[in-house]
Amino acid sequence: MNIIHITETISTNSFLRDWSNSHPEADETVVFADKQTAGRGQRGNVWESEPEKNITMSLLLKPKSVAADQQFILSQIVSLAITETLSEYTEEISIKWPNDIYYQDKKICGILIENDISDGIISRSIIGIGLNINQKQFFSDAPNPVSLSQITGKEHDIEEIVSNIASGIIYNYYLLKSSPEWWTNFQEKYTGFLYRKDGFHHFATEKETFRARIHDIEPSGLLVLERETSGETEAFAFKEVKFVVE
Repeated sequence: MNIIHITETISTNSFLRDWSNSHPEADETVVFADKQTAGRGQRGNVWESEPEKNITMSLLLKPKSVAADQQFILSQIVSLAITETLSEYTEEISIKWPNDIYYQDKKICGILIENDISDGIISRSIIGIGLNINQKQFFSDAPNPVSLSQITGKEHDIEEIVSNIASGIIYNYYLLKSSPEWWTNFQEKYTGFLYRKDGFHHFATEKETFRARIHDIEPSGLLVLERETSGETEAFAFKEVKFVVE
């Protein structure tokens, strides 16, 4: 694994994409930056990160054995590596479908995975991770951010956590390639770490708010919810439904 530490960039995903284009043989490469001036999140959101206080990193993988319609497994192994790393520091870390990392009802980490597809296969995956570590205050309009330092009351070694997360992702990645049975194992572990995996909670679509519980996560990544009033199940893609978090 190659780790590149840079002082500043617009976006670690963009930096790593450009770097990968000029190093076509490279694989399993990590870049992390002290300062990211325009980090991107899901749905085009901007990721707030105080310079030198948090993790803004991206990881390059070239799966070549993962089909485009199976790409959710990459989201699972990344989410699990981060969750398991953070669980060494505190309890109540969970994965909010599809791949936000939460502490209780607050967001500590966001993930943005950008895949290149060639002939129906993922030829390159750039995995962007924004993880709040030592920031004490947040000023954006994000509704529920939290940092590891706020949770534990301690300062933490950023480079150490970067290395542990990257090692965990690559370890999971090798297991994934080693045997088909690991696909099922990762799906089961992912389900076990799900945010609000037990009981009925509020969800919202563009048309309605309703109470439901998580019934299943399909291998494609669809979230299957069971409605409290009718008992009927319905599958939702990312952006079709959201958790209602107070």
